[in-house]
Amino acid sequence: MATRLPLMAGNWKSNLNHQEAVVLVQKLTWTLQDKNHEFAKAEVALIPPFTDIRSVQTLIDGDRLELRYGGQDVSVHDGGAYTGEISAAMLAKLGCSYVIVGHSERREHHGESDATVNAKAHRVLEAGMTPIVCVGEGLEVRQSGDHVSHTLAQVDGSLVGTTPDQVAGLVVAYEPVWAIGTGEVATPQDAQEVCAAIRGRVAETWSAHAAESVRILYGGSVKAANIASIMAQSDVDGALVGGASLQADEFAGICRFYDLPDLSGAIHK
Repeated sequence: MATRLPLMAGNWKSNLNHQEAVVLVQKLTWTLQDKNHEFAKAEVALIPPFTDIRSVQTLIDGDRLELRYGGQDVSVHDGGAYTGEISAAMLAKLGCSYVIVGHSERREHHGESDATVNAKAHRVLEAGMTPIVCVGEGLEVRQSGDHVSHTLAQVDGSLVGTTPDQVAGLVVAYEPVWAIGTGEVATPQDAQEVCAAIRGRVAETWSAHAAESVRILYGGSVKAANIASIMAQSDVDGALVGGASLQADEFAGICRFYDLPDLSGAIHK
């Protein structure tokens, strides 16, 4: 069975200018060093706004930090006369490891369909980077009980035309949109239910190897206080972290989930 290295990806969204980005990376680095973070136990990736990537790259490369970084979105086009678009080749040239595609905010506010997300995922793969493919349901779907089928349909549509080897190497992030800013609470068991279903769909559609290898993240109000119980779930391989990733101490605590007790009192090793 494949060993999946946990991934903690911090999505900064539309926050921090390039100077503030440098300060946060420095603080996070010092905090992780102070806490003796073991990168062999959890990979750490930063996903800043486009305008911050060059500054983040310069700091990470210059200081030879073990952090990875990436982009929050990408164009479906390879380049050319598409004003305002950022191509996958541009992000790859900056040394990005990851690119988020299909984030719930892109789907909601920009009307991105599964077909669009699929095209973006292919551009990222073609450029030699790893897409973080986001899927998940809203409150109405959750209340109807169709959350699993809805999310699996997004997986199917977003990964059309990918090979088993490609799926084995990419990342899927499950976002329970209904639990973000609604007052509703997603439990670790909620995360496990859908993440397990995603892994099962990958096995059915692509291969057992792809299912064993693909990393499935959870993204929904992740904090240091709840990360250990989330990571105790067998099909959750990490987290796509939003606001908490803007706080060095909090994000470092999330990255070091393996030293925290979960709700049952167990300690991750």
